[in-house]
Amino acid sequence: MSEATRAVQTPARRRRRRRGRTGANVFVRVLRDRNGRIGFVIVCLLAVVAILGVTGTLPHDPLANYPDWRMRGPSARFWFGNDQFGRDVAARCAVGVWYSLRVALVSVAMAAVVGSALGISAGFFSGWLDQIVSRIVDIMFAFPAILLAMAVVAALGSGWTNTAFAIAIVYTPIFARVSRAPTLSVRTSEFVKALRVQGIPTWRIMLRHVLPNVSAPIVVQVTLAVSWAILTEASLSFLGLGPKPPAASLGLMVADSSSTVALAWWTLAFPAFFIAIAVIGLNLLGDGLRGALDPRRAGE
Repeated sequence: MSEATRAVQTPARRRRRRRGRTGANVFVRVLRDRNGRIGFVIVCLLAVVAILGVTGTLPHDPLANYPDWRMRGPSARFWFGNDQFGRDVAARCAVGVWYSLRVALVSVAMAAVVGSALGISAGFFSGWLDQIVSRIVDIMFAFPAILLAMAVVAALGSGWTNTAFAIAIVYTPIFARVSRAPTLSVRTSEFVKALRVQGIPTWRIMLRHVLPNVSAPIVVQVTLAVSWAILTEASLSFLGLGPKPPAASLGLMVADSSSTVALAWWTLAFPAFFIAIAVIGLNLLGDGLRGALDPRRAGE
């Protein structure tokens, strides 16, 4: 009985080991690439900053006012200086990074799941479903991303969940288009035809065989979309469609600093720096992932 069990489990164990080796190889290739290595380090540092902000382990409360320190520059006590209310800019930047990453990750996760499901389904089944999905995607692409996000937030109201939902709606068609194109070629491949002849259910073919073969561009698109989502969230906050004062948000901090930047440059420089470094780091990581997942480099 034990030998039969081992015989049944051996193929599954082999597949798990093969997937583990593939994931490790991709990670090693990302670190070998200069852009991927730099992007990975930046993203890790941003994650540490976000954790410090959300756990409240920083020396100062981001909402606390220190009247005696109003408009003072960076110092040993307040690393990034203080704003017009005497609040610690460093603590507020850390909370702002956490807010931006949370909104970006949640929105991109929703967009990736829904968009990829629509794109793979449209590419695999083709016909009328492909026509409907393609026309909806074309219509959504006709609207500028920021305007569409503004319209959704204005309709739903402020709050990080509504902001994440609005950004997800904006980026869903991108994932639909990215996943549809490779699915069209995979559905006509010989191994998919063989699986259909064997009577394998369609949902099993799509989940177990089609999705892994089209996942590489989706993974790269996720990293790029997160950087775009951070920019979109900062833009919405800057325009007053994000969290309300005195909440800490990078875009809101940039908006608040517009009246004080002539006297206190640090109130603008540091939140803008975190927005820029997040976008740069995620784009570099996406560039490294693109090279690591390139099938032409699979043997390296």
